Amino acid sequence: MSTSYEPLWSIGELAERAGATVKTVRFYSDQGLLPEAARSSGGHRRYGGPALERLQLIRSLRGLDLPLPEIRRILEDEDATGRALENAVDGRLRELGSEVKILRWREAALHLVRDCPPAQRAGRLRLLSTLSTPPSTAPLARFWRAWLPPRMPRQATAVFLEVAVPQPPDEPHPSQVLAFARLNAMTTAPCPGGRQPQPEVHRVAGAGGAALLYAGLAEAFELAAPLLSRARDPHPGEALDAYVAAYASAYRSRDTPDFRRSLAARLSAEPRLDRYWELAAAVLTPPGGRPRPTPGSADDWLRAALRRDNAEGA
Repeated sequence: MSTSYEPLWSIGELAERAGATVKTVRFYSDQGLLPEAARSSGGHRRYGGPALERLQLIRSLRGLDLPLPEIRRILEDEDATGRALENAVDGRLRELGSEVKILRWREAALHLVRDCPPAQRAGRLRLLSTLSTPPSTAPLARFWRAWLPPRMPRQATAVFLEVAVPQPPDEPHPSQVLAFARLNAMTTAPCPGGRQPQPEVHRVAGAGGAALLYAGLAEAFELAAPLLSRARDPHPGEALDAYVAAYASAYRSRDTPDFRRSLAARLSAEPRLDRYWELAAAVLTPPGGRPRPTPGSADDWLRAALRRDNAEGA
């Protein structure tokens, strides 16, 4: 109850003081969000200072585009820990981040269509129509899951997908949008003959051997990446040794000159995914920058280093 000296306002007076409409005040009051100080003899609502403060707070929260259920939780927690406001703001920031990313992808896609030759626009539109906004990496992950052995350990598969699937940039250039759209089209297209080719190492090493292989290759690619970034010519060294060791473990063999020669021959007969890695590099590389190393470019560098090592050994 109010004290005798507390000023009381009608719903219209409260609305005027808060710079709101009577309809807005009535709505929040009906929702139980504004405390009434008293009722007039005619049953009309009367509000005091706390209601004005509460109304100003509600309008500030609505200005941040917080939904009414969140505002209710914040008001209920107003005199407690304050975590409800913190959680609501964090959630809204995440939502805005997603919305901004969507808008940036749409903007880049529009530039991609506008700036291409008129004869190419219909094709660009068809290509872009297959993408969600922002784009999903799920088709790329499904492509690789079909490539990998079906019984490969889950953790090994997750590690492989982390390096094999490029993440769409938050602020894409139109060229990066085009590269990702082409990558999406490539990974969702039917495979020739109706079946995706599998590397020979999967058949020979099995799921367990393939897991050892990809763990070792990840180490080799990490060692090779700085050499690619510095544009070093392929050469024998620590990265190549790790590369060969990965295959040796998968084949349950030893790293010998004979093994290196047979490995080079075996790799030359493996199915290649050069186009995938070219597009992945385009997705990852800002315009004008040096192409980012990918597992594909690292593999090319290491194969060349292996050929050089075999030639020097011969």
